[in-house]
This record gives sequence, C-alpha cells and structure tokens, in this order.
Amino acid sequence: MASKGLPDFKKQVEGAAQEAVDVAGTAAQQVVDQATEAGQKAMEQVVKTTQETIDKTANQATESFSGFGKKFGLMK
Repeated sequence: MASKGLPDFKKQVEGAAQEAVDVAGTAAQQVVDQATEAGQKAMEQVVKTTQETIDKTANQATESFSGFGKKFGLMK
C-alpha cells in the first residue's frame, strides 16, 4: 500500500509545482505588461510636452519677428 501512495504523492507534488510555475509566469507577465504600459504613457507625455514646447517657441518667435517688423516699419 505504501508503494501505491508514493506515485500519488509524486503526482500531487508535480501538480503543485506546475501550478506554482504557472502562477509565477502569470505574475511575471503582468509585471511586464504594466512596465510596458507605464513606458508607453511616459513616452506619450514626453511627446506631448515636446510638442507644446515647440508650439510655444514658434508662437514666441512669430510674435518677436512681428514686433521687429512693426518697429522698423516693415509690417503694419
């Protein structure tokens, strides 16, 4: 009877080990997914901030040139 219990125990241990591996794999994938999502959000923010800075700089340059032209009578 003891010999019959050993294979059953071995199957239980193998099943538990496989379940632990599956859980760990799922957890690792979730970490990777969250890191990827965070990286994408960070890049979107960088792009947005860069575009806003470019727009502000272009507007300031336009205003400066317009003021320069008006000052010297080149523009009305």
